[in-house]
Amino acid sequence: MGIANRSQNISQNQDRSAPAHVYGNGNANNRKELGRMVHMKLSLVLTNPDAVAKSPGSDYLRHLVWALLIAIISWGCSTPASNRPASNMTAAREAKKERAELRSNIKKIEPFFKPMGKPQSNDWLETHNEPGQTFEEYLDADPVKPTKERQKIYVLPLGTFSSKQQKIVDQTAEYLDVFYDLPVEKLPARPLVVGPSKNGIQNQRQSKLNRARQVRTGYILDDVLKPILPADAAALIAFTVDDLYPNETLSYVFGQASLENRVGVWSLARMDDNTDDHNFLIRTLKIAAHETGHMFSMRHCKKYECLMSGTNHLQETDRRPIDACPECTAKICWLSEVDQAERYKKLANFSRKNGLPKEADEFTRKANAIARNPEH
Repeated sequence: MGIANRSQNISQNQDRSAPAHVYGNGNANNRKELGRMVHMKLSLVLTNPDAVAKSPGSDYLRHLVWALLIAIISWGCSTPASNRPASNMTAAREAKKERAELRSNIKKIEPFFKPMGKPQSNDWLETHNEPGQTFEEYLDADPVKPTKERQKIYVLPLGTFSSKQQKIVDQTAEYLDVFYDLPVEKLPARPLVVGPSKNGIQNQRQSKLNRARQVRTGYILDDVLKPILPADAAALIAFTVDDLYPNETLSYVFGQASLENRVGVWSLARMDDNTDDHNFLIRTLKIAAHETGHMFSMRHCKKYECLMSGTNHLQETDRRPIDACPECTAKICWLSEVDQAERYKKLANFSRKNGLPKEADEFTRKANAIARNPEH
């Protein structure tokens, strides 16, 4: 769950020292007179260049004409702010208003989340020094978000699933639909056939604990999922019943995602260890939503106990909430452009439908907190 993001977020710095309307000053009469003068000078240069060349101050005249031509061309190509399309200005105002609302909502739902405390033995933050990521830092990182051409999440079962496991996959697909407010399409299951080793790197091995097959996540991401990524996919998410490992230095991993390729894989192999069906579902929902967040440039959270916080083991996963913290929820609502209160209501409906009454009650209270007038 923690080893999930291979991406680099690159801030784009632009030179804004020269405004686009720099040549747009002056009133209409001045512009008309200037144009008449330039036309006269230009006609003289073009029709009788020898006379111009022999005239006193001809160098000055040529320089003046060319300077005026450059000014007129630049002036004609520029777009004063007052002439910009109203739709662009309206969109900019709406985007600013949306971000301000999301920032305001962070405070409204803070009481529902615990600040991240000191890590316990073998917890993620005990062994990983991470900076975390606020909503503002996320926006500054030029994050990946769905587009009109790529806005669908695909879910692909890899391998043979029991009826209970298949139900979990179906429920998780529905949760992702509501959690990210994006359409989700489940693809037909296919077998997970593991290819031979390449360049001395094995694609599978046996677990030292129970001798079960483990499949290398890089093989699934690069050789299985990447070649079949649909053109309209915001993400392609695979579930497998095989245990996973990222490399020879680690014994296992819950899941892994590749931001640059928009593919990810998570395993159900350990999700039902020492627990009941209820917690089996909750664990799977957490892992899937967490890894999908990485594919939208969301880094691990360390400000709160959050669904996007890294975890090293199932006990730590169990301590995490099923929902994203205030900062990470703002990221989700920004990238999906969803109304936050409506999103919480849909999450509450999902929870009630799937036997999660405690979670349904909390989602409902969050929806009410968002809708409540801050002055009351």
